[in-house]
Amino acid sequence: MTTSTAGSSGCGACAGARWTRERRAQRPTSAPRSLSNRSGGTAVFKALLALEAQAGDCFVAPAAPERAGRLYGGQLLAQALAAAQRTVGEDRDVHSLHAYFLRPGNVDHGSDIEVERVRDGRSFSTRSVRSLQHGKELFRMLVSFHVSEQGDAFAGHAMPEVPPPEDVTLTYDAFRRTQGVADDWDGGVRPMDLRYVNPPDAPPGEPVLENQRVWARIDERLPDDWPTHFAGLAYLADSTLVDSVVLPHGQRWHDPRLNGASLDHAMWFHGRARADEWLLLDQSVEATGDGLGLAAGRFFDRSGALVATCTQQGLIRWE
Repeated sequence: MTTSTAGSSGCGACAGARWTRERRAQRPTSAPRSLSNRSGGTAVFKALLALEAQAGDCFVAPAAPERAGRLYGGQLLAQALAAAQRTVGEDRDVHSLHAYFLRPGNVDHGSDIEVERVRDGRSFSTRSVRSLQHGKELFRMLVSFHVSEQGDAFAGHAMPEVPPPEDVTLTYDAFRRTQGVADDWDGGVRPMDLRYVNPPDAPPGEPVLENQRVWARIDERLPDDWPTHFAGLAYLADSTLVDSVVLPHGQRWHDPRLNGASLDHAMWFHGRARADEWLLLDQSVEATGDGLGLAAGRFFDRSGALVATCTQQGLIRWE
């Protein structure tokens, strides 16, 4: 078995139903990349999706600078989805994914992504995806793709009435700075534009029970291919969703006493939507207890169409 360079986990592909020693010998020889720190979102998202193909459905993915030195979960989601999409036909769009965040990732190194072709049928394709650093698994996802077909459409949730994004000026970064977390937030590069419709700015100790609503988009012009936009939706979905689970208790996610983390993420795609155009993310708290909190989110495009639904469970542990 060959030895990886510093920062490389060694990427292996699946032969049959297991990761074989022979495929693990086909390791990338270049260390995973970390993108340079730069202000603004110019071309950062496209760079994050510039995966380097290796042997056997393996890829090397770069990392972007991030607060506290940990990889952003939305980056893992987007890159894993992008890798899986490279292994299916152009006639198939992603319709669902289910993922687990297993370990924190280091932004000083990229990650190795392994895709297993679980099944290819006439209408559906299933992929299992793992992201690793230094040989340790950070993230695992099962994702399914579907050939488009005719069917009756119905949405159980309507888009709420909110001001248009042009009239909403409070950005994600600006809100966090009003909450005294500027030092912790500086230095990160997240290529997205988030604007709070109704920021959770009530005093600590006061419960916030209303749905949290955010206008969101990738902050750069993306190419006209749908796999990139599906990955963009996955990237946006991890932005503020789990933050809301502490609000009904009068707590705030940025409280320094909180030891919180995203544990898992599920997402269903109901149609195609451009991730570089404004989407409304309507977020609700479904349940909390036993140190855990579950939130749900619904993405609407500006026409009012429900384009994606997501759920995420987070750890809520107080020190």
